Amino acid sequence: MTERLRQRRPRRPFDRSLGVEKARRLFHQKGYDGVSVADLTKALDINPPSLYAAYGSKAGLYDQALRHYADEKSLPASDILDGHDLGEAIATLLVSAAEQYTRDPACRGCMVTEGRRAADPGARAIAEEIGAGMIETIKREISQRASHRGDVLADVVITLIQGLSAAASTGVSRMRLRATAEQAGAMLKSALDSSAIDYPPQTQLAKRC
Repeated sequence: MTERLRQRRPRRPFDRSLGVEKARRLFHQKGYDGVSVADLTKALDINPPSLYAAYGSKAGLYDQALRHYADEKSLPASDILDGHDLGEAIATLLVSAAEQYTRDPACRGCMVTEGRRAADPGARAIAEEIGAGMIETIKREISQRASHRGDVLADVVITLIQGLSAAASTGVSRMRLRATAEQAGAMLKSALDSSAIDYPPQTQLAKRC
């Protein structure tokens, strides 16, 4: 055996970005509480010290994975709501949510929305922070375009989207979820077209599930 063959082949450099993507899928599938450090090191093919060196902690990796999801995989609400007719845009947004939340059978629902239900306080706080930004985007887009009580309409839409995520996460089929979204969108569009959406000033719909 030659000296060259006796030399140990150097380990391939660890791809931190690929590690975040692999962790994202794992966290999306099982939730933060259902994923252990051992699960992560196995999926990323690294040892615990390397994981901590790359991401700081399990929570640090979750933070990066959740932000990656928000940037690359979340519902493109701003683009959808930029339509000419608000009712049509909202209906499209709801159907898009139903389709997106059931597209990958292994990663159902909105990762951020479901992350806000984590038992771990730190993980829940991360999801709350990111989720607040996503909610604010929807509220801003709708409130700016609605002629009356846009804040309440935005709360209705946000609650419906969160409900679609929860239903998808529990296994509701793509067909049923899309049908639900279509019906809800049609009802809201009809109400907007007839200016029928009106609530007492004190009405406040829940902003979170």
